[in-house]
Amino acid sequence: MTSRRSFIQRITAAGSVPFLYGFSSRLPRSKGKDPSRYDKIDKALALPVLKTNFFDGPVRIANVTLWEHENSFICKVNSSDGAEGLSISNNLRMDYLYPIFTKRIAPFFIGKDALDLDRLIEDVYKYKSNYKFQSYALWVPVATVEFAILDMLGKRIGKPIGKLIGKIHNPEPRVYLPTRFRHLSPEKSIAETKRILDATGYNAVKFKIGGKMGGNSEKVKGRSERIIAMARKELGDAMWLGVDANGGYDVKEAIRIGNILEDYDYAMYEEPLPFDWYHATQEVADALKVPIAGGEQEASMRNFRWMLGDDILQIVRPDMFYFGGMIRSIKVARMADAVGVRCIPHLSGSGVGYLYAMHFLSAIPNGGAYNPCTKNTNDPIVPVYSDSSSLNVENGKFKVPTGAGLGVEIDPGFLKKHKVIN
Repeated sequence: MTSRRSFIQRITAAGSVPFLYGFSSRLPRSKGKDPSRYDKIDKALALPVLKTNFFDGPVRIANVTLWEHENSFICKVNSSDGAEGLSISNNLRMDYLYPIFTKRIAPFFIGKDALDLDRLIEDVYKYKSNYKFQSYALWVPVATVEFAILDMLGKRIGKPIGKLIGKIHNPEPRVYLPTRFRHLSPEKSIAETKRILDATGYNAVKFKIGGKMGGNSEKVKGRSERIIAMARKELGDAMWLGVDANGGYDVKEAIRIGNILEDYDYAMYEEPLPFDWYHATQEVADALKVPIAGGEQEASMRNFRWMLGDDILQIVRPDMFYFGGMIRSIKVARMADAVGVRCIPHLSGSGVGYLYAMHFLSAIPNGGAYNPCTKNTNDPIVPVYSDSSSLNVENGKFKVPTGAGLGVEIDPGFLKKHKVIN
């Protein structure tokens, strides 16, 4: 009979992955799928993310506060020895999530060692049963704190965030323009896209097609098929093109549209079905050659593991805010890289979300051929400056700031307008 002590010793010796995520080599796997994919994924997932070797000793978190001014939310993290880090939240979401931040997230981090960040991000999930808030109600506040901690740690050693979470693979990611013209006719959508392309440095585009979240409905009837063909004709064969259906189709229609995308050589087909139609998405992926992308709504590490292990997604898209920050997203990127899958992070499009996505992309080897980068003009414009980057798209690329932490300075006058939320 196995003793309790020997059982615990065996579990401990097996590594940290089963402890953190409940994964086991005995989990059921889909028939016909390569089981070695899971072995590769689990090895990648077991690796720590934050590079603690840059630091001599603990960095105790003394204070975590949230400041607000006209729907602009800034998090400040201070260490016990006076270091400070700042982050700009997803303002569109924090407007109604700040009570969760101040009551359930910020208190957890106070007194903890910032160098235990990998573990802290997992433990805050269990703190006060926060798992009941699973999805962005929990993870947007967590990401907001994590970004400020990474900014503080980066400033402390004079290194950009990318060097804290990985190795710099791509200092200037190539980027695409994510358009939002679902309500416009194909003709007007293409005309507006051309106008933006002429005025900016983009040379790749993602279009919206279909409706949202099922029903096979469109505001402009027949728009999907027409804009797919028209975009390729008007923008040329050399242009990288992708589409986002935001879960607008059922299986039959998703496959029909996918076949049209293949005819016109599109590089990405995002969320053809509602995001939680997992098995139906697998059916669509098995029927098509165009890469299926998804993950922006995903909050579960386990689900990402399964979707990669069973080859349901050919492009994974964790959102820096919705998925809880860079530590968790790096784990997804590593799992994807282990099985030859690209990681193109989703951009929430609020505050300076594009900067967090660009730092993340700089630190992974398997980013997309093109990646999203756009500044949102629908919420408060945050005045930030960088000595190492123009913070603009130039010749289809974005130069990631190389300064310490986030690598930017927030206008002091703008900061002073913010008041602490108690």
